[in-house]
Amino acid sequence: MLGSNLNFPISFMGLFSIFKKNKATAQEAGWRVGGMEDFMMLIRVYYQALIASNLGLANLALMPDLRVFKQSLHIPTTNNRLGLAEKNKCKKMLMDIYGLQDYFFKEIDASVKKRCRNANDMRSYLFQFQGFNQELMMLMGNLMKWKFRLPSFFRKALYGLTQRQIHDILTKDVWKDPAVYKACLSVRTYQSSLGYSEQWVTDFVYNIIMLAKKEPKPADE
Repeated sequence: MLGSNLNFPISFMGLFSIFKKNKATAQEAGWRVGGMEDFMMLIRVYYQALIASNLGLANLALMPDLRVFKQSLHIPTTNNRLGLAEKNKCKKMLMDIYGLQDYFFKEIDASVKKRCRNANDMRSYLFQFQGFNQELMMLMGNLMKWKFRLPSFFRKALYGLTQRQIHDILTKDVWKDPAVYKACLSVRTYQSSLGYSEQWVTDFVYNIIMLAKKEPKPADE
């Protein structure tokens, strides 16, 4: 179960924000959109909807994020198959709000289809995905540090820095700190097992970084 167990370092967490331009749409739809937690919630929903559709699952109790999403937006079940309509709606929101491209979802679809053929595969896959996210974001936080403090309007620069850092994590074999190299090998193992491209990983991490920068900082910072 993907659930709400995909966590990131405390430095990436904060109060949930809402983009002003999406506020009316969010209120009309009954769905909170715009912040980092919203992004991760929609990512979880997409995975759960995809797996439900592929495996023919019908028990919403096993997929809490999908249940909330479906009930909040009043999405009817299509062709008596849970996940089809929900996946399409979630994909549209991620593309419209966060600018994700179609290839991003095709890679998820291909990865899940190849690796999740039954309930046991699903549990193993989601456990690996959780570990991949946690290991990767901890590593990015340690390696980029001050670069995260660049103003958000340097979007191209931040994307380029993220892209280069991801490339190093996935390919570089010489690191001063043995612990960093060990963490890089762990991320590579997850990436290979899940089947995501370097471009996919870059876009995923970049979105989280940009959204985290928009989160209000605690008063004591």
